[in-house]
Amino acid sequence: MSSIKSGRGGKGGYHHGDLRNALVEAAVDLAAEGGPERVVLREAARRVGVSPTAAYRHFSGQGDLLEAVKLHGQQALAASMAEAARALPADDDPGEAAERRMKAIGRGYIRFAIDQPGLYRTAFCRTPMNETGAFTGLVAPDDSPEFLAFRVLSEALDALLASGRMRPESRRAAEVAAWAGVHGLSLLILDGPLALLPAGERDDVVERTLTAIAAGLTR
Repeated sequence: MSSIKSGRGGKGGYHHGDLRNALVEAAVDLAAEGGPERVVLREAARRVGVSPTAAYRHFSGQGDLLEAVKLHGQQALAASMAEAARALPADDDPGEAAERRMKAIGRGYIRFAIDQPGLYRTAFCRTPMNETGAFTGLVAPDDSPEFLAFRVLSEALDALLASGRMRPESRRAAEVAAWAGVHGLSLLILDGPLALLPAGERDDVVERTLTAIAAGLTR
């Protein structure tokens, strides 16, 4: 499930390598199986094949491990968004290219939620860091890896503005408008009535929503 390399030793348990990364990898697998509630330090240690005492040498407690998994989830979400944008064909019209990129990253966001629901939920769970962090939902601190997905969105909005598709007065808090649209739709698909839609109808709803978000930002 995860791309993090570990020093697992199969039936013999953990023998060598980076124990911290091995524990994070096991915890990412737990999150993928059942969301943030499944991320338990003792269970991660059991899967790696070490004692809880050994695990506590690398993580101060449950919240510390969950924060590491949340970071992994946010980075995986950002990668899905960026991959969707990279897959777009070239476009000579900067405005059209910026708008298509905006829709593409929204598509990548929702695809990640559908394909990795447990990790997606973990990426947005509350941890002790939520109480002390500097993120308000409007401007992400620079160079903070946990906010990479937010910066992918911000850069796409900046491109819309630079291309002339977005008016300057519409730029402020545009992240919130776009984010609310795709995040809300993702939750309706995962936990709401849209979960019952056939895949084709669901995809049509996704495209209609992304078109509506882009129209609202560029009108």
